[in-house]
Amino acid sequence: MTDKIEFFGDSISGNCYKLQLAAAELGVEYVWHEMDILDGATRTAEFIAMNPNGKVPLMLLPDGRCLPESNAILSYLAEGSELAGADRYARANVLQWLFFEQYSHEPFIATSRFIMKYLGSPADRQADLDARRAGGLKALQLMEDQLAANEYLANDAFSIADIALYAYTHVAHEGGFDLGDYVSVREWIGRIESRPNYIAMRAASGGH
Repeated sequence: MTDKIEFFGDSISGNCYKLQLAAAELGVEYVWHEMDILDGATRTAEFIAMNPNGKVPLMLLPDGRCLPESNAILSYLAEGSELAGADRYARANVLQWLFFEQYSHEPFIATSRFIMKYLGSPADRQADLDARRAGGLKALQLMEDQLAANEYLANDAFSIADIALYAYTHVAHEGGFDLGDYVSVREWIGRIESRPNYIAMRAASGGH
């Protein structure tokens, strides 16, 4: 048992990287447990006891309580900070982009990246990739339109909405999505990467 928050995750997963990026921004100290999602690490009895859904990321609090789902964890970490939104409407605006990320972005861009980067783009999954292309392009265009008029996605202020959508957008090319035509998205990526506490997605490692 530790007095620090513990994260269980895969460092090259965008959903898990979100937590590393948010923790860096907020100055949250944590212990990182690297999990290999392809070798059954999330299906052990010990892990299932913490998250019956058998997925990462997972946050374990010092008091033993667990919280799965990346955007729920982001909301927990950002509670009371400017990253969550300054008032009731601003917080709801952040949340709507978190919901957009999970419903309209992640199923297309992140899933395509999983097929290509994790599975090696097998021939029997090409139809899946093709089916996800239109949805991914639509999500990127919606972001482009928003960012053409705003520096950040929600309330024109950096928030966990940006962290959530940056995670998979900045590696969209690994899922076959070229960001060349999305000028505002690329400028937004640059703004995030120039922040003082920014940390890059890292290769899998044993701890933090």
